[in-house]
Amino acid sequence: MSLTSGRRVLFAVICAVAVATIYVAQPVLAQIGDDLGLPEADLGWIVTTGQLGYLIGLALLVPLGDMFDRRKLIAGHLLLAAVGMALTAVAAHLWLLLAGLATAGLFAVVVQTTVAFAADLSTAAERGRTLGAVTSGVIIGILGARVLAGSLAALWGWRSIYVVFAVLLIALTCFVLKLLPSDPHAVRATYGAVLISLGRLFRERLFVSRGLIAFFLFASFGVLWSGLALPLAAEPWHLSTTQIGLFGIAGLAGALGAARAGRGADAGRVDVITGGALVLLAASWLATGQASWSLWAVVAGVIVLDFAVQAVHVSNQHLLTAAYSHQTSSVIGGYMLFYSFGSAVGATGTTAVYSATGWAGSSLLGAAFALCALMIWAVNRQAATDTQRDVLV
Repeated sequence: MSLTSGRRVLFAVICAVAVATIYVAQPVLAQIGDDLGLPEADLGWIVTTGQLGYLIGLALLVPLGDMFDRRKLIAGHLLLAAVGMALTAVAAHLWLLLAGLATAGLFAVVVQTTVAFAADLSTAAERGRTLGAVTSGVIIGILGARVLAGSLAALWGWRSIYVVFAVLLIALTCFVLKLLPSDPHAVRATYGAVLISLGRLFRERLFVSRGLIAFFLFASFGVLWSGLALPLAAEPWHLSTTQIGLFGIAGLAGALGAARAGRGADAGRVDVITGGALVLLAASWLATGQASWSLWAVVAGVIVLDFAVQAVHVSNQHLLTAAYSHQTSSVIGGYMLFYSFGSAVGATGTTAVYSATGWAGSSLLGAAFALCALMIWAVNRQAATDTQRDVLV
C-alpha cells in the first residue's frame, strides 16, 4: 500500500518524541543531582540506566514486531514509556528515578518498531523516501531533546520535562490507535522462533557487513558529538554550554539534508550513496579537526559529517528491510545493536584519546572509524549490489 504524507509525518513525530526521552536528562543532570541530593559519582547512572534499558529493548522487544500487530504494539510501548516518564517526574529517591528511566529507555525502542512498520507500509518505490523522513524525525529528537529540555527546566524545573513528555507519549498513543492501519504483515510465531531468527541474521553476510558499517559509522559520530565540547570550551574559544549547543543546529541541517538519500535509494543507488557518503564522512574530519583554529571549519565539518552519517544510515535500513522483508522488526532491532555499541565506543574513545593527545588525536580516531566503515563497504560491495538487484527484480 502507499503511505500517506500524514501517516509519514506521524511516524516521524513518534520517533522524535520517543528517542528524545533517552537524551533529555543530559543537560539537566546537575539540577537533578541537586534536587535529590545525589553525589556527582551517581549522576552518570541517570544517563546510563536509560541507555541500558534501550539496549535490552533492542534485543528483546523489537523482534515482537514480527509476531504481533505493530499498530497495537507501538501504542502499548508508547503508553508504557509514558509510565516510565511519569515515574521519573515524581521520583523522590534515586531508586525510583532509575526505575522510571529504565522503563522509559526500555520502551523507547518503539522507534525501531515504528521504522520497520513504516517501511512495510510503504511500496517498494517509496520505501527510501519513507525511511528518510522517519530517520529525520529521529535526528530531530536526538538533537532537539537537549534544547527543549534546557528550556523547560529553566521555566519550571527538571520534573516538568518528564511531565511534558509523558503527556506527549499518551497523546501519540491515541493518534496511533486512531490514524494508523492494522498491521498487514502480522504473523503467528513463537517468541523463541523469532529470537532464533534474529540470531541467524548474525550469520548473514549482508546483515553483518551493514551492521559493521553502522558500528564504525556511529563510532565516528560518537567521537564528534561526545568530544566536540572539549576543544570548544578550551582555549582559545572558551564557549559556554549554550553556545556549544548551537552547533547542534548545524548537525540538524546536515542530517535533514540526508533525507533525500532515501529517494536515491528508491532509484537503486544504495551502493553508490553508501560509498560516496563514507568518503564524505572521512573527509569531514579534515574540517572538524580544525576546532582549535577555525569555528567555521567546524560548522562545515559538522554539516558534512551528519549528512554522511544519515545518508548511510537510511541506505543501510533501506537495503536491509528490502532484503529481509519477512522479518523487518528483527532486522532493524539487530542492526541497531551495532549502532548503539558503535556510539558507545566512540563516546568512550574520544574522551580517553582527547586527554592524552588533544582534539587532533580525537579527530584521527574519528577519521579512522570512518575509513574502517569505507573498507568494509569496499570489501562487501559486490554482495550488496547483487542483493539490491535481486530485490529490484
